[in-house]
Amino acid sequence: MFDFVSFIPRAIVQGTPLLLGSTGETLTEKSGNLNLGIPGTMYVGAICGVIGAFFYEQAAGDNMIPALAVAIPLLCSLAGSLLMGLLYCFLTVTLRANQNVTGLAMTTFGVGIGNFFGGSLIKISHSEVPAIVLSATSGCFSRSVGGDGWFARIFLSYGFLVYLSVVIALVAAFVLKRTRVGLHLRAVGEDPRTADAAGVNVTRYKYIATCLGSMIAGLGGLYYIMDYNSGIWSADAFGDRGWLAISLVIFTIWRPNVGVLASFLFGGLYILHMYIPSGMNLAIKEIYKMLPYVVTIIVLVISSMRNKRENQPPASLGLPYFREDR
Repeated sequence: MFDFVSFIPRAIVQGTPLLLGSTGETLTEKSGNLNLGIPGTMYVGAICGVIGAFFYEQAAGDNMIPALAVAIPLLCSLAGSLLMGLLYCFLTVTLRANQNVTGLAMTTFGVGIGNFFGGSLIKISHSEVPAIVLSATSGCFSRSVGGDGWFARIFLSYGFLVYLSVVIALVAAFVLKRTRVGLHLRAVGEDPRTADAAGVNVTRYKYIATCLGSMIAGLGGLYYIMDYNSGIWSADAFGDRGWLAISLVIFTIWRPNVGVLASFLFGGLYILHMYIPSGMNLAIKEIYKMLPYVVTIIVLVISSMRNKRENQPPASLGLPYFREDR
């Protein structure tokens, strides 16, 4: 019989990086910026947090303060991902570079930055394995209320970043739908010329939304390393989760609140092959591993066939804004 009590928590921890990445990208795309550099931003957010945690563990030794063990990597991660957002905005908003090319270049750049500094830390630590292990810091991030019984295992067995990711998604959805700031942001993404004529500072909104979205996505990378991966950094740590986060934006129709359930669904699809009976054909298990990508393709096909305007991306998504052409 399928064990939902063990499956659901694992699906949630798998889906949390996707939720943070997709929420950040949704905010970015609502401003009209298509940031395909989210995978690289997640890498940078993770490695910056690892750097902060590594040097704090080295300095504190056995006298680590849990609050600092969380705050230092958290701030380092936010700072690193913020710089990625600022760089993207400078290239695409200020210099009006092609957003697709810039995003792909920043993904390559972010992965390279992560692997370079990660490899350097491995050499500094003289580790016998090609990885950085931050068990003490990970214990602070993954600390949970815990408890016995199915309710505690499903709802109370996670680190604080899981709950924070849900709160961020719900707050983002409320701001986009119910506030004047959200209205202005959506106006910038739909028609920046009209928004500019109405007195909305288009450049400011694009910068703020993209930088804030990058910081949220960077937290997804930090969560994956510090909580899900037990504080272990190694080369190619994330696989393709950054790209799945971008596809989730389309799956959720640019609604962060829908992204809460969608990300956990994708997290479940990601690990479903692990719950197949051991005697089943190996080829069947490989097919199950393909499910997240098959679902992504199906969603892309269906979304392209939708005719409702509310199900479509922002009208100016990926297009540079020339104020002189207004």
